[in-house]
Amino acid sequence: MTETRSGILANRSGNLLETTVKEVLIQRGFTILPYRDWKNGALLTTEDILLTRCPFESIYNHPGHTEFIVKSKRYHLDTRIECKWQQVSGSVDEKLPYLYLNCIENMPEDHIILIIDGKGWKEGAIQWLKTAVKEKRYTNPSNSHKHIDIFQLTEFISWVNTTLR
Repeated sequence: MTETRSGILANRSGNLLETTVKEVLIQRGFTILPYRDWKNGALLTTEDILLTRCPFESIYNHPGHTEFIVKSKRYHLDTRIECKWQQVSGSVDEKLPYLYLNCIENMPEDHIILIIDGKGWKEGAIQWLKTAVKEKRYTNPSNSHKHIDIFQLTEFISWVNTTLR
């Protein structure tokens, strides 16, 4: 399989994961809105919002984006969601330390959900991330209040079913 073909398949798989997250939250009454429109004062008829393409400044001081931020007064949520899908072996797992550092150092939300799924992760990659989160490997102790959940898609759906009652 050519590299271009592999990239296309990876994007489709990642998009399917993101689409599933959207659908799960739509079924719970959330309205999808681009972050840019929300920031510019878009009028809303609901307080349960799923913002898309959500910016932050990376640890490299460059613009970064995550897929979603869930905002809800009813459920007391201000949660950033990052989706990572790895169907076949590749380089995404090598980016997990970068993702982790961005979560704890530069993403402004106190609660972050990482949806990590697929069968192509290198052995030890997901365990490294889970251990870093569990042991709270923070370089800045003032960020120790942050909470990071790592879910596979089915675990995320269970979280939604439990949290959004």
